[in-house]
Amino acid sequence: MPARLDPGPLAAALEKLPGWEVRDGKLARTYRFRDFADAFAFMTACALRIHALDHHPEWSNVYSTVRVELVTHDAQGITARDAELAGVMEAIAARFPTA
Repeated sequence: MPARLDPGPLAAALEKLPGWEVRDGKLARTYRFRDFADAFAFMTACALRIHALDHHPEWSNVYSTVRVELVTHDAQGITARDAELAGVMEAIAARFPTA
C-alpha cells in the first residue's frame, strides 16, 4: 500500500504543480478550457493515461470546466501516486489553449 505524503514532501510536490491545492484532504484543481469539446478531449486523453496507471480521479465536467480531486483511498490520504497523476494531467492540459 502506498504511504501518505508527509507535509514536507507534499509541499514539495505542490511547488511543481501550479494550480493544485490541498482541499478537504485531497489534491484538487479546477481546469477551464475554451469550450466543452476541449474539456471533454482533455478528459479523454487523461482517461487513457489514468487507465494505464490504474489510479482514478474523482472528477466532474460542466461545459468548459473540469474539477479534479485526487486521493489514494487505500492510504486514506494523498500519496506520491496522486502527485504523479496530477503531473500527468498538467502535461495533458498544457496541450490545450486556456479559456
